[in-house]
Formats: sequence, C-alpha cells, structure tokens
Amino acid sequence: MKNKIKNPLYVVKGDQVEEASGLLDLVIKKLNLQPFMDLLQQLFKMLLEQVDSYPKLKAIHDFFETLVARLALFKSHSIF
Repeated sequence: MKNKIKNPLYVVKGDQVEEASGLLDLVIKKLNLQPFMDLLQQLFKMLLEQVDSYPKLKAIHDFFETLVARLALFKSHSIF
C-alpha cells in the first residue's frame, strides 16, 4: 500500500513562505519564537555545564520538572 502524502504546512510572513515540519514548528515560526527557543537552548546548555555534584543535578532537575509542569498546564488550557 502506498504511503499517503500529507499536505505540508506553510507559514506566510509578508513576502516569505516557509515550510513547517509540524504543528509546533508552525507555531514557532508563525509567532516568531525562534529567538526565544534559542535563548532557552542556551540556558539549558549553560545549566547542564554547571553540573558537577548531585545537589546541583537535583536542583536543575527540579527546575526542568517545574518548567515542564507549567508548559503542560499552559497546553491543557490552550486551543492547541
């Protein structure tokens, strides 16, 4: 059986048209959140580079868990 070709998602910004790889990528591109995502990535990288003991690892783990819980709460109350 042939694989069904899905319709690609596109983001239109002025004269530019970009293809999005998924719904999350579509939202990031549409709302221009890429600089924020880059900032988060750098923050996570910096935090993980600081880990040299178990208490620091535990503190960073708790921070990540809190962040994920807040994102899950946001997602449960959003339209997506």
